[in-house]
Amino acid sequence: MPVPRRALSAVTGVLLLAATAACGDAGELVAAGGTPTAVSPDKLWPKLTPASSPAFDIGEVDREVVKGVPVPGDDIREADPVAVVRAEIAAHPKDYDGGGAPYRETARRIGDCAHAGQGGACPVLRPYYRDLTGDGRPELTLGFRLLPENLTAVRVYTVDRHRLTQIMAYEDAVSGVELADRSVIIRAPSEVAGYEYRLQWTWAEDQGAMLLTHDEMLRTDGHKHLPRATRSPSASPAPSASPR
Repeated sequence: MPVPRRALSAVTGVLLLAATAACGDAGELVAAGGTPTAVSPDKLWPKLTPASSPAFDIGEVDREVVKGVPVPGDDIREADPVAVVRAEIAAHPKDYDGGGAPYRETARRIGDCAHAGQGGACPVLRPYYRDLTGDGRPELTLGFRLLPENLTAVRVYTVDRHRLTQIMAYEDAVSGVELADRSVIIRAPSEVAGYEYRLQWTWAEDQGAMLLTHDEMLRTDGHKHLPRATRSPSASPAPSASPR
């Protein structure tokens, strides 16, 4: 029920008197100043015809079944991370096979991998397991080096209908990766001094994949960030997509 204006004025007066009495010898009340006026956004080109479909396919949904990698007992921890990377290499020979392939060194060094995260020449990084879909089962977050381009590929996999399924893919000059709740957060260096990129993928149940939900440029000294709308993730789950 709304408070009558007169009653509200009376309550305000009582509060002011109480505050004045409480101040005592400490001094009188001092006005905090005027409240800034809220400024609404200006809508540009109101007669512009709204677009009905996207002009470019930027691969918002990265979902792909991984062929040839078994998942015993539907336990993703039993899937071999090195075998997962081998499967991607086999599925994209133009990226890995031959002297002109951009990631030929990754294909060569995969033969040095006894297991993921062993270091040395093996390009497959340590795997991480966390529930990112909310179904109570862990997903596999996997990273591997794309050489000699010196990039890092980041992939997320789940088990769907007894099959290993990729639900997120990105590659870039990565400086850091974090897992937070249902999200994967990737930080990448910027061409602009004093800034870095921060990209966040979050699980979208209706799409059955992780979607890019935040794309920002951050000050590395902790100042206010700048949201971005001009940079997109890789256009496909294949690592042949051009980096920045």
